[in-house]
Order: sequence, then structure tokens, then C-alpha cells
Amino acid sequence: MSMDLTSNISILGFLFGYLAGSIPFGLLLAKIFGLGDIRETGSGNIGATNVLRTGNKGVAAATLLADMAKGAVPVMVASKYGPETAMLAGLGAFLGHLFPIWLKFRGGKGVATYIGVLIGLYWPFALFFCTIWLVVTLIFKISSLSALIAAASLPLIAATSGQKTLVFVIMVMSLLVFIKHKDNIKRLMRGDEAKIGSEG
Repeated sequence: MSMDLTSNISILGFLFGYLAGSIPFGLLLAKIFGLGDIRETGSGNIGATNVLRTGNKGVAAATLLADMAKGAVPVMVASKYGPETAMLAGLGAFLGHLFPIWLKFRGGKGVATYIGVLIGLYWPFALFFCTIWLVVTLIFKISSLSALIAAASLPLIAATSGQKTLVFVIMVMSLLVFIKHKDNIKRLMRGDEAKIGSEG
């Protein structure tokens, strides 16, 4: 396979991932099931945690699974063209969720899609992420804190793989998770961050 063809496939993989990641499932599912515009509820985020604040656990679970799938599926499809293309597709899906073209680049915070990308790239890392998230959640019941600790831990865990490109992709995603959670970090520091299931 020529260098030009490989580059074109990698670019297409990234674009495919970005368009898939840009699908705002939380917003769409909330409207379909009569929950209104989720951007006007709670934190205004389009992710599963904010959907849960409507009280509809089913739609929140569906949002979680859909946001994970839009991270995993592009990676799995692109993996047919090599690991580099798969990683670019995963990064594209993650960026698509954070900055969707359909919503003027105002998207979610990326946690579920991050997990989906990890499932597609190397599922044990997804298991590590979810385990860390679950343990912190059971202790503190604060979704943002759980996500931040899991995101901070993953690059360290990934470093043990020795796969430099994969570690780089994970580091970028973790950094963006922190950037997108900047308001949550401020509330955590003040001690008034909303807990899972609360209205705030």
C-alpha cells in the first residue's frame, strides 16, 4: 500500500470517526422521549449524567450506550486498515462528541465516548477505566470526580503497554476530559458539585 493511499485512508478514518462522534444521542433521545431540550436541564450537558437528571433512567442508559458505541464502532471499522487508522478514528470520534459540527461545536464532556474508544482500541483499558470510575462513584457519588480520577489514571496504566501512539491518544483524550470538566473542577473545589441523581 502506497504512502499516499495510507494517508488518505487515515484521514478518512479520522473524518468517519468525527462524524460518528458528532451524533448528539443525548439530545436526540431526550427529544424523542419527550424530555425536552436536555441543554436546558441541569448542567446543560448532552451526556448521560445530565439525562439522568430528568429522572428517566432508561433514556440515560440508552444515551450512555449510544455514546459508547459511537466511540467503539468507528475504531472497530477502521481497525481493518491498521492500528494507526483505528486510533485516528477513535480520536476523531472523541473530538466529534466534544465538538460536534451539528451543535456549533458545543458537545458533551466525552467520558462515555472515551470508554467506547478504549473498548475498540484495547478493551482491558476500558475495564480499568470503568473499575476506577465505579469505585470512586460508590465512595463519593459524584460522576465528574469519578471521571476525572479515571481519566488521570489511564495514561499511567497505558504507559505499561509500551505503545507510544496509543499512550499519546489516551493522554490527549484525558487532557480534553479535564478541559471540558473545568467548571466541574471549580465546583469540586468549592464543595458544591452535584451528586448523581440530583437535580443540580
